[in-house]
Amino acid sequence: MNKVILMGRLAREPEVRYSQGTEPLAIARYTLAVNRRFKRQGEPEADFINCVAFGKKGEFAEKYFKKGQMVSVVGRLQVRSWDDNEGKKRWTTEVIIEEQYFAEGKTAQSKPAAQTGKQMGLAEQEGFYPVDESVEDDDLPF
Repeated sequence: MNKVILMGRLAREPEVRYSQGTEPLAIARYTLAVNRRFKRQGEPEADFINCVAFGKKGEFAEKYFKKGQMVSVVGRLQVRSWDDNEGKKRWTTEVIIEEQYFAEGKTAQSKPAAQTGKQMGLAEQEGFYPVDESVEDDDLPF
């Protein structure tokens, strides 16, 4: 089984090109900065993972995805190789996007980047808000 699920911030604006032919196909390439869960001293805090979206998904990325935005993707891992100009074999690994989603609300995108979880409260940062605890179970419609 080859299935990849990632959530991270866009490291740069998506780069979109169109294929040659009678019906051009959008090919969007972008990089996700995915935070590492555990990090050792001296190691980077995030992995930068290359992603490729084709067709409508590529057009969607071009139109709506912006640098720094939190997105979630589902896809498959692909490894490919080629010979460079000097005849050396080169390899790359990328995620071929099957699904892509916004992973934060519009309000989080419009807030200044300088605000941190400590400044706005972790719950608010994650999009959660306190529940009014005065509500009784009998008051719920389900």
